[in-house]
Amino acid sequence: MTAGAEVQALLARLETGELGDPLPVLAYLAGQELELPERELNETRRRTLLVLAAGGDPNRELGVDDPAVKALAADLFTDERRARLAAAIDELAVLARDLPRTRDAALFLAGDADLAWRLLALALVAEELGSDDPDAGEQAGNGPSEG
Repeated sequence: MTAGAEVQALLARLETGELGDPLPVLAYLAGQELELPERELNETRRRTLLVLAAGGDPNRELGVDDPAVKALAADLFTDERRARLAAAIDELAVLARDLPRTRDAALFLAGDADLAWRLLALALVAEELGSDDPDAGEQAGNGPSEG
C-alpha cells in the first residue's frame, strides 16, 4: 500500500468513527509532514515528561490545555512549522472532500491553527507515553504506560 493509499485508508476509518475523535488524529497525521529533528524532539519530550510528572499523576488523562502539552507545543513552535502544519491540514481537507465528517473536522482544524498545534503536541506526548522504548519510560521515572 502506498503512503497516499495509507492516508486515504486512515481518512476512511476516521469517517466511520472507528478511530474516535478525528481532530487529534488529523493533527497528528498532518504533523507527520513536519521536519522535526529527532534529537530536538526527544529532548523536548523528555522535558515535557518532567513537567507532566511534576503536575501529578503522569498517567492521568491529558488535554490540549495541560501544562505539559502547552510546554511541548511552545518548545517545538516556529512560524514555519505551524505554517507547514496548516498546509498539511489543508491537504487532508482536500483528500477528505468526499468524507463529510472527516472533511468538516479538517476544515475546523484549518480554521484554528493554535488548536491544531496543541493537538499535535498532545499526540506527541501520548506517543511518548505509549512508547515501547524502555529508556523513554525510565526518563519519566516509570515504565511505559497504556495511555
